Amino acid sequence: ERVVSSSPTGITYCKSMRAALLIQRWYRQYVARLEMRRRCTWNIFQSIEYAGEQDQIKLYNFFGYLMDHFTPASSERNLISHIFRENNICRNVDWERYFCYKSIEVPKLYSGPHLSFPITCSNAAELVEAFKNKQQLHSRYVLQLLGETWRLLRILPNISQISTCHSKEITICGDLHGHLEDLLLVFYKNGLPSSEKPYVFNGDFVDRGKDSLEILLILFSFLLVYPNDVHLNRGNHEDHIVNLRYGFTKEVLGKYRLHGKKILKLLQKIFSWLPLATVIDNKVLVLHGGISDTTDLHLISRVDRHKYVSALRPPKRKRQNRSGMTDSDLEDDDPTAKPVDSSRRRVHSLTHSSSTGTRHEVQRRSLQGLNNRVTCSVEEELKERRRQAGLSQSYGDLRNSLANSDSDPDSGELLESYGDEWKQIVDMLWSDPMPQDGCVPNEVRGGGCYWGPDVTEEVLRRHNLTLLIRSHECKQEGYEFCHNRRVLTIFSASNYYEVGSNRGAYIRMGPDLVPHFIQYQANRATRALTLRQSVGRTERSALRALREKLFAHKSDLISSFQEYDPENTGLISLGHWACAMEAVLRLGLPWRVLRTQLVGDTLDGMLDYHLWFRELSITDLLETMYKHHSNLETIFRIIDTDNSGLISFEEFRQTWKLLSSHLQTEISDEAISDLAVSIDFNKDGSIDINEFMEAFRLIEKILGHIDYSYRPLSIGDHNNIMT
Repeated sequence: ERVVSSSPTGITYCKSMRAALLIQRWYRQYVARLEMRRRCTWNIFQSIEYAGEQDQIKLYNFFGYLMDHFTPASSERNLISHIFRENNICRNVDWERYFCYKSIEVPKLYSGPHLSFPITCSNAAELVEAFKNKQQLHSRYVLQLLGETWRLLRILPNISQISTCHSKEITICGDLHGHLEDLLLVFYKNGLPSSEKPYVFNGDFVDRGKDSLEILLILFSFLLVYPNDVHLNRGNHEDHIVNLRYGFTKEVLGKYRLHGKKILKLLQKIFSWLPLATVIDNKVLVLHGGISDTTDLHLISRVDRHKYVSALRPPKRKRQNRSGMTDSDLEDDDPTAKPVDSSRRRVHSLTHSSSTGTRHEVQRRSLQGLNNRVTCSVEEELKERRRQAGLSQSYGDLRNSLANSDSDPDSGELLESYGDEWKQIVDMLWSDPMPQDGCVPNEVRGGGCYWGPDVTEEVLRRHNLTLLIRSHECKQEGYEFCHNRRVLTIFSASNYYEVGSNRGAYIRMGPDLVPHFIQYQANRATRALTLRQSVGRTERSALRALREKLFAHKSDLISSFQEYDPENTGLISLGHWACAMEAVLRLGLPWRVLRTQLVGDTLDGMLDYHLWFRELSITDLLETMYKHHSNLETIFRIIDTDNSGLISFEEFRQTWKLLSSHLQTEISDEAISDLAVSIDFNKDGSIDINEFMEAFRLIEKILGHIDYSYRPLSIGDHNNIMT
């Protein structure tokens, strides 16, 4: 070594090695910093997403409790009652007539795709091509296709049993969430579904993306052509209550203004009939969310899945009516509701040994937990529901509306609930894996559970399975193993949070049951981005979403900051800033790492929080409105019973009263009336859903153009928001 280093060539070699090591060290640090930014960005997106799902569940549980305990005379109960009557149409013997498509004529000028029934593989392929070219299917064909799909789904089992052979590979796709371009790319790479190329689509076809209906129509058409080779599992977003918040309801009503309501009603029924899981070669279990320590596939294979129109609320048997028949009897009397013939099922009964695990004793509230409080009085429970929904503790106004629920002939007396079955289904649709052993309620999403490796081993052993394939969680690479490679998550919607945020992937699995992954990016622009550009783009989008959260919780944050500022100096330490941020937002984010992105200059490590918030100096009413805009839009669509997209000023006032009577900031009738008049842009005396949401888009537009260097809003900005 000394000889080499003493020669000119050796000296040059040593310098080159040192330079190479220096470059390597720098590059590794550079990549590590980018990876840290990428993970931090990912945590922001995921925390905000799960917080939204939790809000949706809390709001729905609050509405459900109002329905159970308010009298028919209660105006709040009347506003929301129809969302809990999803089976009314389906109990009617004229159900088929209600959804009849024959009276709908296809005009001669219609240039979209035409379907013939029974549908053929060429029809399905033409439909794919038409949607690729941005064409729209006529509502007559939509209703006819959905009707045929409903008839087929009713004879399918809860758990589909499929097998591979030496000439086949099964393709498994995860969440698509309305991303049609991802589905088209999968078909381009892998081929269209056929008897030689079977597919399993693992739920969450709808919401968030803009082409959810097109995805459904494509999948349903191939299901009708290849019923033994195309398998659709239900996801947690195949739920009409979830669709109110996450865009699918709005999408359908926007695309089919005349027949959108019928399409949505029919889809409610179809979603309830989707199978819950698929088993490949009796060894691989495919389901959307996950399992729990009580998962029993034998029980799941026998439940009446169609009764769970929404997995957010268990179905209930009602007391007998005057004719001596229960509501369930009325439903069974429907001639269209034929029982499933067990001899036609494509699945074997899966036996299991009884095993009861003990859940960790944690102070967490999940979807099931909200429905298990049976020992509280009505008033105590209502107060707790308000607290869980993030609403005010003051409930004197609603207390006067409480009365004996037996006086309500529509609600009936609760005789029996399907608690065990319902929890099993919720766990299958909503649960997530965790690295620790055990099984605990999923506090982050608000429904289902977190289950550990020990639960995976036990459930797979009990049912003689080797692998669990699930979806439900976006993964940066499109897939991820956990639990000693016994659990595999697959996610097929690329660019889910933002362009460049993640890859999509699907699985090919042959007779050896070894999964092979194909990854992709559906957006061509992302393929040309460098790693730094991709991370930077996603990071900016995540920080923008986080700043919106800060705006929505401005008052709460200031109150929390003041707890650390007893002398009212307007200054707090950065450590206290981080503690207050987490205490209010509860997103589980690394606030100290994010400080440089969210906080500008400080004075000797102290933050002037009044200066920090000065740019968000917007009226309390609009802050409240923005903070609850997702809930308000959901309530708007609930109150708009005819799905016309219009509500009167009085309905708008009731919408606000339903929520604002429980909010921390009281809003007067005069303020609500003034707001209604200002939102009615076209001055037609009613509020359009687009007008309603335009108020929020104005705020978002202003927020998006704010220079976050702590410039206070100008008077012009303030006036723009108010108008």
